[in-house]
This record gives sequence, structure tokens and C-alpha cells, in this order.
Amino acid sequence: MSNTIVVEPALDIARTILAGFGKHYRIFRDASIRARSLFENQQWAELKKNNRERIDFYNLRVLETVEYLTSEFPDILNEALWPQIKIEYISLLYQHRQPELAETFFNSVAAKVLKRRYYNNQHTFTSPAVAAEHIEGKQATYRCYYPLVSGLESCLRQALTDFEFGVPFSHLDVCVANLGEAIRKWLPDVQQLGPNFHIQVLVSPFYWSTSAYVVGRVVHGHVRSLFMIPLKHSKKSPGNGSSGLYADAFIHEPDDLANLMSVSHAYFMVDMEVPSSWISFISAALPDKPKSELYTAVGLQRQGKILFVRDLRQHLKHSADHFVVAPGTPGMVMLVFTMPSFPFVFKVIRDSFDPPKDTTVEEVKQKYRLIKLHDRVGRLADTLEYFDLDFPIDRVAPSLVERMKQLIPSNVEIDGGHLVIRHAYVEQRLTPLNLYLAGGDAKRLKHGAQEYGNALRDLARANIFPGDLLLKNFGVSPYGRVVFYDYDEVCLLTDCNFRAIPEAVNLEDETRSEPWYGVGANDVFPEEFAKFLFNDHDFVRQFFEKQHADLLKPSFWIETQKKIRQGEEMEFALFPKSRRFPNRMLAHPSLVR
Repeated sequence: MSNTIVVEPALDIARTILAGFGKHYRIFRDASIRARSLFENQQWAELKKNNRERIDFYNLRVLETVEYLTSEFPDILNEALWPQIKIEYISLLYQHRQPELAETFFNSVAAKVLKRRYYNNQHTFTSPAVAAEHIEGKQATYRCYYPLVSGLESCLRQALTDFEFGVPFSHLDVCVANLGEAIRKWLPDVQQLGPNFHIQVLVSPFYWSTSAYVVGRVVHGHVRSLFMIPLKHSKKSPGNGSSGLYADAFIHEPDDLANLMSVSHAYFMVDMEVPSSWISFISAALPDKPKSELYTAVGLQRQGKILFVRDLRQHLKHSADHFVVAPGTPGMVMLVFTMPSFPFVFKVIRDSFDPPKDTTVEEVKQKYRLIKLHDRVGRLADTLEYFDLDFPIDRVAPSLVERMKQLIPSNVEIDGGHLVIRHAYVEQRLTPLNLYLAGGDAKRLKHGAQEYGNALRDLARANIFPGDLLLKNFGVSPYGRVVFYDYDEVCLLTDCNFRAIPEAVNLEDETRSEPWYGVGANDVFPEEFAKFLFNDHDFVRQFFEKQHADLLKPSFWIETQKKIRQGEEMEFALFPKSRRFPNRMLAHPSLVR
């Protein structure tokens, strides 16, 4: 009897998987295209909803494809058939415009069908099979402008109007003058640059919150320097003339750009026919930013996840250190481990929690789900969620293995040479704020206290209250930005009840170890923040009290809740105020007509 596998359905299966991906990416692009009209019409709530719903598109299409395959192809569960399916699938990717995404979709479908924990390259694309570089789309990825031919201001005017927004610019002359002045300060020798000096601008803006970000780069010689221009809607007022769009800032500092392109924001919505060309455009000017993070930043989270795993596998081949328990104060909910030479942490929910933690594993998962769908405004660390993530057992420190057996026995398994984590979250490794402040000089202490207050303020405006405000739950990014990353007690700000501490009736009340007043489950007392959080840092506490006095009063939090409930759009400190054009549209009053 022959052992030959019948492969006739392999091509049909491959076509079905690719059709499932095609449907997904059409719907994904439709949502990104819709962001333009929502921005133009200032439908901010719908814009956020559009972005939030887009996050689940991928999983829905994968499940839809798997359901169809299992009902129509009886041989689909035969693992030996999958190498042939993969070969047929590769043949279908000739001249495909999103081959790297299509390969990842194939992997997701295979994982659901075969229910295997890890694979070799015969069954799935553990390594890419089709190069995604230099793919030609129907439309160009970017437009070019030549200041040495047309003049800088003329090029800037053309670049802005080429977007053909359905909303006019408010005082376009002002926008152009502001941008021209900013570029000349950035490149003072702009008129002496070489003959290849030109400006490249991506053909679609990046939409986020209430802004549309123009993304471009200046090219001179072999240097490509990225910049971003946030466009916003002006409001009618006696001093500002008619409403319309205006350029709010010119952002070119590498740290500012890295912050904007980080995944601590909600994901940008941008229409990309050939995603790899867009990522290459940005990556060439931000070489230190992993492509995994850039794909994630534009809403292609699953591609970001597979690139992260490939980066990890590559790093393991070229390093010798071990995974160990992450430094810092151990949490009561998560076991956190890391590899010193790899700038990420791996977080696994403990099987049980010691008092006073009063929560469940499922509730913790829901908190992380809340943050995934929320507008993170640059203050909430994004997480990559993995199932059945495997590590070479010989690269895991024995002490960490023992710790895992104690704290997460239901979530870990050793299978031959692999240690498999059934469910884990991965985040960029940050310096815990309490460690950042320890032993720092005055400048460092002030920066940490200032940024901590800024983070609380931005989170409040985004309708997020951290719950556990301890400094160890906040981290400092490589770019000096304070970000919150511990979500087991996070809640919506509007669910909290902010109160002032009642006056003590007598001395006995004041000296009690427990409050003399009733405290509800959702009650919060801002007056306690500074004393409670900075009890070992008098200098930091005094600076915080001076800079953020309003955060220590219930009135700030109650007023913010009121604005959220009324649907008021609030601004966030995504980049330093010094980057914004002074006085906004009145920066050049002589140009205002």
C-alpha cells in the first residue's frame, strides 16, 4: 500500500487561505481610508471607534477562513499535506503586493487548524519565502519635491495641497511660512545642499486622535532625515479668522519621532497599498526602530508579532546570556522575566494571587484587553500577546525555571529541548520609575517627577486611572518618557469617585492607623498621593507638589470626568510644547488676511 499523500486539494486550500487574507486586507484598508473622511468631518468618536474595531479584523478573518476550510476540505487536518499547501501558496504570491502579510495570515490559519505549539519551516513561514523589498504598487508610495528648483516655500505649499483634503487650510501662507522657518533652523545650509537635495512625502497621512500626520523625509547625499507635521482643525474665533486645517508643529528630533512612532499610542490609520514600502521609507530614516514595532504602529499587529519572534530567534543565535527574572520589585500578579541583552520583558499571569490582591486571572486578561483597545496616548505600554511561545530550555536560567514551577505551573511546560509558555505578554523593557529616581541627581529627579505627573494627567484625559499609582508600576522609556505598564488594577476614570479627606472630629481620629471615615470600593483621595508615593523622596515630593498641585485635589479629577462625559476632545503631550509653532495660527500675524 502506497504512503504517498494525496495533494490534489493543496492548491485549492492555498487559494482559499489567500482569498481569506485578501478579504481581510480589503476591509483593513477600507477602515484606513474611512479615517480620512472622519478626520475631515471632525467625527472624533467615530474615528476612535473605527480604529478600535479594526484591531479585531484579523482574528475574525482567520477564524472565518478556518471554519470554511474545516467544513470544505476533509484532508485539512492531515499535517503531512501542509508542506505541499505551503509550496502552492508561495506560487500564488508572485507579484503580490502584501506577501509578508499574506505569509503571516497563512501561519495564523495553520496554527488554528493544526493546533501545534511550534513549527518548522516546512509547515509554515517561520522564515519569509517571498522578498517584500522593492514591490511595485499601482500608485507611488511617496511624492518628491525639489526646493533647489522651485523654492522651499513653493514645495511646502505644493506638498500640503497635494493631499486634496475636503477641508481647506486656514491661512495656508502661515502654515508654509512656519514650516519654512522650521526647516531653515533645522538645516541652516539648505541653500548649499547638493543637487540631489529633495523632500519626499508619503502619499497618505497617518491619522490618530484629532490629527493627520504628514510623514516625509529630507534627502541630501546619502542621508535621509525623517519629519512629521501634525495637521489639526482650527476653530472659528474673532482672532483666528475662518476655520480650517493648519500645521501645528514640525517634528524632526529623533527622540520625538521615535516617541510618535512607538506603540504606546493607539495605532495609526494609514492607507497603504504596499505596506513594506511604507515601512522601509520610515525605517531608512529611523534605523534604530525595529520593523516589528513599525508594522505594529500602523495597525498591522500580527505582522509585528511574527517579526518580533524572528528578531528573538535571530538574537538567540548570536548571544549567550540567559533569560532571568526581571530586575525591580516583583509584582503580585505577574511573573516577569527578561534577557539582559534583549530589550523586552515577558510577563505571565500567576496561577494565584496573595492578599491583598483580590482579582482573578480572567479579570487581569480583561484589563489587558481594555488597554489593547484603548487610546494609549503615549502613556500606556502596548503588549504583544502570545500563545504557546517556546524558548530553548538551555537558555533559561535554572533559577527562573524553578520560579516558573512555583508561580505559573499551569502556564508552563517543558517539552524536550523547549520550554513552552502557554500565554504571555511581551512589552518593551523600561526602567522602573522607582529605580530611575534612586540615586539620581537633581535634574534626573525633577525630570522623573515632572514626567510622572504628566503621565497621570494624560491618562486621566484619556479616561484611564492606573489604580495602583506606585512608582514601580511606571517605567521610563529610552527617550525619557514615563509610561504606565501594570494593568491589573487599571479602570476607567469615570468609574472612580474622587473625594476630599473629611476633617477629623478630634485628635483621636487623627492618630488612628485606619481611616476614621468610610471608604467605598471606588473611592480615591488625591490628597494622599504625594505623601504616599514619595515618602522616601522629600525633594521629589516637594517638586511634584509644586509642579502638579492640581493633581492633589479632587477638583482636577472631577472636572476631567465631566469633560469626558460631555465628549470634549482633549489634547495630549505627545511631543514637547517647544516643537509647536508659537501662538499657533498667529505666529505670523502679518500673513493673516
